[in-house]
Amino acid sequence: MTPRGRVLISGVVVLVALTVVGALAAWTERDAGPRSTPAGAAPGVVAADTRFLDRPDGAEVTVVEFIDFECEVCRAFHPEVERLRGAYGDRMAFALRYFPMPGHSNSVPAALAIEAAAQQDRLEDMYRMLLNRQAEWAEAGDVDRAPVFREYAVELGLDMAAYDAAVADDATVLRVAADFEAGRALGVDGTPTFFVDGKPVELTSLGDLERAIVAALED
Repeated sequence: MTPRGRVLISGVVVLVALTVVGALAAWTERDAGPRSTPAGAAPGVVAADTRFLDRPDGAEVTVVEFIDFECEVCRAFHPEVERLRGAYGDRMAFALRYFPMPGHSNSVPAALAIEAAAQQDRLEDMYRMLLNRQAEWAEAGDVDRAPVFREYAVELGLDMAAYDAAVADDATVLRVAADFEAGRALGVDGTPTFFVDGKPVELTSLGDLERAIVAALED
Protein backbone atom coordinates (compact mmCIF):
# COMPACT_ATOMS: atom_id res chain seq x y z
CA MET A 1 0.00 0.00 0.00
CA THR A 2 1.27 3.49 -0.81
CA PRO A 3 2.00 5.98 2.00
CA ARG A 4 -0.94 8.09 0.76
CA GLY A 5 -3.24 5.09 0.99
CA ARG A 6 -2.09 4.37 4.51
CA VAL A 7 -2.72 7.97 5.55
CA LEU A 8 -6.22 8.00 4.08
CA ILE A 9 -7.02 4.77 5.89
CA SER A 10 -5.47 6.20 9.06
CA GLY A 11 -7.80 9.16 8.88
CA VAL A 12 -10.77 6.82 8.72
CA VAL A 13 -9.40 4.77 11.59
CA VAL A 14 -9.15 7.93 13.73
CA LEU A 15 -12.84 8.61 13.21
CA VAL A 16 -13.76 5.02 14.00
CA ALA A 17 -11.42 4.99 16.98
CA LEU A 18 -13.31 7.80 18.63
CA THR A 19 -16.14 5.35 19.26
CA VAL A 20 -13.94 2.77 20.96
CA VAL A 21 -12.05 4.85 23.49
CA GLY A 22 -13.02 2.50 26.29
CA ALA A 23 -10.85 -0.16 24.72
CA LEU A 24 -8.08 2.39 24.30
CA ALA A 25 -7.75 2.84 28.06
CA ALA A 26 -6.64 -0.74 28.53
CA TRP A 27 -4.29 -0.51 25.53
CA THR A 28 -2.72 2.68 26.86
CA GLU A 29 -2.06 1.26 30.31
CA ARG A 30 -0.66 -1.95 28.87
CA ASP A 31 1.87 -0.28 26.57
CA ALA A 32 2.79 2.80 28.59
CA GLY A 33 3.25 1.09 31.95
CA PRO A 34 2.75 2.87 35.26
CA ARG A 35 3.81 6.50 35.43
CA SER A 36 3.30 9.01 38.19
CA THR A 37 1.08 12.01 37.59
CA PRO A 38 3.01 15.33 37.76
CA ALA A 39 2.15 17.74 40.55
CA GLY A 40 -0.99 19.73 39.90
CA ALA A 41 -2.16 17.71 36.90
CA ALA A 42 -5.81 16.71 37.09
CA PRO A 43 -6.84 13.19 36.06
CA GLY A 44 -7.94 13.22 32.42
CA VAL A 45 -5.82 16.21 31.46
CA VAL A 46 -2.66 14.10 31.69
CA ALA A 47 -2.85 10.45 30.68
CA ALA A 48 -0.38 7.67 31.41
CA ASP A 49 1.13 8.00 27.92
CA THR A 50 0.96 11.79 27.49
CA ARG A 51 3.98 13.16 25.66
CA PHE A 52 6.07 15.63 27.67
CA LEU A 53 8.57 18.06 26.22
CA ASP A 54 9.64 19.06 29.73
CA ARG A 55 9.14 16.89 32.79
CA PRO A 56 11.57 18.05 35.49
CA ASP A 57 11.56 16.42 38.89
CA GLY A 58 9.78 18.63 41.38
CA ALA A 59 7.95 20.74 38.78
CA GLU A 60 5.56 23.11 40.54
CA VAL A 61 3.10 23.57 37.68
CA THR A 62 1.99 21.43 34.75
CA VAL A 63 0.97 22.95 31.43
CA VAL A 64 -0.77 20.80 28.81
CA GLU A 65 -1.42 21.97 25.27
CA PHE A 66 -4.00 20.33 23.03
CA ILE A 67 -2.49 21.08 19.64
CA ASP A 68 -3.24 20.76 15.94
CA PHE A 69 0.04 21.11 14.05
CA GLU A 70 -1.76 22.56 11.02
CA CYS A 71 -3.39 25.26 13.16
CA GLU A 72 -2.05 28.76 12.39
CA VAL A 73 -2.86 29.99 15.90
CA CYS A 74 -0.86 27.10 17.38
CA ARG A 75 2.03 28.22 15.20
CA ALA A 76 1.56 31.81 16.36
CA PHE A 77 1.66 30.68 20.02
CA HIS A 78 4.77 28.55 19.49
CA PRO A 79 7.36 31.31 20.16
CA GLU A 80 5.51 32.26 23.35
CA VAL A 81 5.43 28.64 24.48
CA GLU A 82 9.16 28.35 23.84
CA ARG A 83 9.78 31.56 25.79
CA LEU A 84 7.77 30.31 28.75
CA ARG A 85 9.54 26.96 28.74
CA GLY A 86 12.83 28.80 29.00
CA ALA A 87 11.61 31.35 31.54
CA TYR A 88 10.13 28.86 34.01
CA GLY A 89 12.60 26.05 33.46
CA ASP A 90 12.51 23.37 36.13
CA ARG A 91 9.45 24.91 37.78
CA MET A 92 7.19 23.88 34.88
CA ALA A 93 6.32 20.60 33.18
CA PHE A 94 5.01 20.98 29.64
CA ALA A 95 3.07 18.33 27.73
CA LEU A 96 1.44 17.94 24.33
CA ARG A 97 -1.77 16.16 23.43
CA TYR A 98 -2.92 15.67 19.86
CA PHE A 99 -6.11 17.38 18.76
CA PRO A 100 -6.30 17.23 14.94
CA MET A 101 -9.15 19.47 13.83
CA PRO A 102 -11.49 17.93 11.21
CA GLY A 103 -11.12 20.91 8.86
CA HIS A 104 -7.37 20.37 8.45
CA SER A 105 -6.66 17.59 5.98
CA ASN A 106 -3.05 17.09 7.09
CA SER A 107 -3.50 17.43 10.84
CA VAL A 108 -3.80 13.67 11.34
CA PRO A 109 -0.72 12.86 9.18
CA ALA A 110 1.20 15.56 11.07
CA ALA A 111 0.23 14.03 14.43
CA LEU A 112 1.24 10.59 13.19
CA ALA A 113 4.64 11.97 12.14
CA ILE A 114 5.13 13.56 15.54
CA GLU A 115 4.15 10.37 17.35
CA ALA A 116 6.41 8.25 15.11
CA ALA A 117 9.32 10.57 15.94
CA ALA A 118 8.42 10.47 19.63
CA GLN A 119 8.75 6.70 19.56
CA GLN A 120 12.40 7.29 18.64
CA ASP A 121 12.87 9.90 21.38
CA ARG A 122 12.87 12.71 18.80
CA LEU A 123 9.60 14.37 19.77
CA GLU A 124 11.16 17.77 20.35
CA ASP A 125 12.92 17.83 16.98
CA MET A 126 9.87 16.90 14.91
CA TYR A 127 7.61 19.16 16.99
CA ARG A 128 9.77 22.17 16.23
CA MET A 129 10.28 21.25 12.60
CA LEU A 130 6.58 20.89 11.80
CA LEU A 131 5.67 24.15 13.53
CA ASN A 132 8.61 26.18 12.25
CA ARG A 133 8.01 24.96 8.69
CA GLN A 134 4.23 25.03 8.82
CA ALA A 135 4.07 27.45 5.87
CA GLU A 136 5.73 24.80 3.68
CA TRP A 137 3.04 22.17 4.14
CA ALA A 138 -0.12 23.48 5.82
CA GLU A 139 -3.40 24.61 4.29
CA ALA A 140 -2.82 22.49 1.20
CA GLY A 141 -6.42 21.32 0.79
CA ASP A 142 -6.51 17.62 0.03
CA VAL A 143 -2.86 17.52 -1.06
CA ASP A 144 -1.17 14.73 0.87
CA ARG A 145 1.77 16.07 2.88
CA ALA A 146 2.78 12.74 4.44
CA PRO A 147 5.74 12.49 2.01
CA VAL A 148 6.90 15.91 3.22
CA PHE A 149 6.82 14.71 6.82
CA ARG A 150 8.80 11.65 5.77
CA GLU A 151 11.42 13.93 4.23
CA TYR A 152 11.64 15.75 7.54
CA ALA A 153 12.18 12.41 9.28
CA VAL A 154 15.00 11.61 6.87
CA GLU A 155 16.52 15.03 7.54
CA LEU A 156 16.39 14.33 11.27
CA GLY A 157 18.21 11.05 10.73
CA LEU A 158 15.44 8.85 12.07
CA ASP A 159 15.36 5.10 11.58
CA MET A 160 13.11 5.18 8.55
CA ALA A 161 11.99 1.55 8.74
CA ALA A 162 10.78 2.20 12.28
CA TYR A 163 9.25 5.54 11.29
CA ASP A 164 7.30 4.02 8.38
CA ALA A 165 6.12 1.16 10.55
CA ALA A 166 4.91 3.56 13.25
CA VAL A 167 3.02 5.79 10.80
CA ALA A 168 1.33 2.73 9.29
CA ASP A 169 0.52 1.12 12.63
CA ASP A 170 -3.11 1.37 13.76
CA ALA A 171 -1.84 1.61 17.34
CA THR A 172 -0.26 4.98 16.47
CA VAL A 173 -3.55 6.16 14.99
CA LEU A 174 -5.42 5.02 18.07
CA ARG A 175 -2.90 6.89 20.23
CA VAL A 176 -3.77 10.13 18.40
CA ALA A 177 -7.48 9.33 18.59
CA ALA A 178 -7.27 8.78 22.34
CA ASP A 179 -5.87 12.28 22.87
CA PHE A 180 -8.55 13.75 20.64
CA GLU A 181 -11.35 12.04 22.51
CA ALA A 182 -9.84 13.02 25.87
CA GLY A 183 -9.83 16.62 24.68
CA ARG A 184 -13.46 16.44 23.67
CA ALA A 185 -14.35 15.01 27.08
CA LEU A 186 -12.57 17.96 28.67
CA GLY A 187 -14.51 20.45 26.56
CA VAL A 188 -11.78 21.21 24.04
CA ASP A 189 -13.33 22.48 20.81
CA GLY A 190 -10.44 24.35 19.22
CA THR A 191 -6.69 24.76 19.22
CA PRO A 192 -4.55 25.69 20.91
CA THR A 193 -6.22 24.88 24.22
CA PHE A 194 -4.04 25.04 27.32
CA PHE A 195 -4.61 23.59 30.76
CA VAL A 196 -2.59 24.82 33.73
CA ASP A 197 -2.69 22.44 36.68
CA GLY A 198 -5.80 20.87 35.23
CA LYS A 199 -7.69 24.15 34.68
CA PRO A 200 -8.48 25.42 31.17
CA VAL A 201 -6.96 28.76 30.22
CA GLU A 202 -9.22 31.29 28.54
CA LEU A 203 -7.12 32.82 25.78
CA THR A 204 -7.96 36.39 24.88
CA SER A 205 -4.40 37.62 24.48
CA LEU A 206 -0.89 36.22 24.19
CA GLY A 207 -0.17 36.93 27.84
CA ASP A 208 -3.05 34.90 29.24
CA LEU A 209 -1.04 31.68 29.39
CA GLU A 210 1.76 33.24 31.43
CA ARG A 211 -0.73 34.86 33.78
CA ALA A 212 -2.29 31.44 34.42
CA ILE A 213 1.15 29.94 35.08
CA VAL A 214 2.07 32.73 37.50
CA ALA A 215 -1.26 32.37 39.32
CA ALA A 216 -0.72 28.62 39.69
CA LEU A 217 2.79 29.10 41.02
CA GLU A 218 1.55 31.64 43.56
CA ASP A 219 -1.44 29.54 44.64
